Amino acid sequence: LHVKGFSKLHHAIPVELRGTFAGLAHPVSIAHLRRIGVTAVSLMPVHYTIDEERLVQMGLHNYWGYNPIAFFCPDPALASATDRRAVRDEFRRMVQALHAAGIEVLLDVVYNHTAESGEDGPTISFRGLDNAAYYRLGASVPVHYENHSGCGNTLDIRRPQVLRLVMDSLRYWVQEMHVDGFRFDLAPVLGR
Repeated sequence: LHVKGFSKLHHAIPVELRGTFAGLAHPVSIAHLRRIGVTAVSLMPVHYTIDEERLVQMGLHNYWGYNPIAFFCPDPALASATDRRAVRDEFRRMVQALHAAGIEVLLDVVYNHTAESGEDGPTISFRGLDNAAYYRLGASVPVHYENHSGCGNTLDIRRPQVLRLVMDSLRYWVQEMHVDGFRFDLAPVLGR
């Protein structure tokens, strides 16, 4: 389920809530899910993402959310709230409302790459902190990224600090945000 797409055009949901976590938590949305027998929703990526430079230059937007940069933050573009804490709380209320209706919440998570793209991509966080520690670099030419994800880079989950980052993120989403499970995008890349 894509959070934005699910309620974006639903006439019975207030305009300001359409396409948001609050829109998915709206009683009309939950009634629809229950009516069709849904017992779990698998949400497409909700981590904070940025658009790829190529898309921005073309005036386009990455609608799907598979370009993460912050593994502990729900994407504000999917919230009706604007304050960072309010975005977090809106996500929690959505999970709480779905749980109250007997619906589990699963997240599609992307830990195989980040929005920093290939070696020519923007330096946003991980690359600037410790490029060689966070990303898999070519053995013969260590300035080039291994690109098993098809997105320009591959997180190096073999490194203890990167594995810890992923595990801490998973724990956060379960313990603090109360989600029930995960679907790992390109899971074989994580196991390379």
